[in-house]
Amino acid sequence: MVAHNQVAADNAISTAAEPRRRPEPSSSSSSSSSSTSSPSSAAPARLRPCPAAVAPAPGDTHFRTFRSHAEYRRITRASALLDACGFYWGPLSVHGAHERLRAEPVGTFLVRDSRQRNCFFALSVKMASGPTSIRVHFQAGRFHLDGSRESFDCLFELLEHYVAAPRRMLGAPLRQRRVRPLQELCRQRIVATVGRENLARIPLNPVLLDYLSSFPFQI
Repeated sequence: MVAHNQVAADNAISTAAEPRRRPEPSSSSSSSSSSTSSPSSAAPARLRPCPAAVAPAPGDTHFRTFRSHAEYRRITRASALLDACGFYWGPLSVHGAHERLRAEPVGTFLVRDSRQRNCFFALSVKMASGPTSIRVHFQAGRFHLDGSRESFDCLFELLEHYVAAPRRMLGAPLRQRRVRPLQELCRQRIVATVGRENLARIPLNPVLLDYLSSFPFQI
């Protein structure tokens, strides 16, 4: 969030454009107007050329501006969780995602940045017929897959739903690191055992509770 794992702050609530300044006459024209010389000898006024448009930096986002601060906070939280999950591949292309999934078991998936203008993320998954990609839409503060009416407050709640669904559209995520740290595996097991709504009730010190709540999902 997000090219290269970051949602650009410039993508927040758009501000009013600054009023366009009138071109200022050059010093030669101002001096000629105040001079007592004849009009035929006065130098013609020259307008300063307009500055060239600044080309966008390579990392500038192509996403639309947010409609509210609540939308901005929800997307920045999703981006932070994606950075921590291990299966977010950033600006990976469609071809690159499908190539990585081609040899994986059916149901293997990853999340990447979408190339569509009004779509933040895309879900690439290995289906029985081969790899495919589905846009993840964000509308009215909720996430939903392209073609689906089911929407969720959180992107990872959406992923958990399709992992646990009877049809098991999603299986295991394709992580950039195949071997996960032991602390991540322990956190995932604790969340799966007690549920994220009960994490605060576990008698642990605040540091461990913060770590558990930093990614309270079973993926």
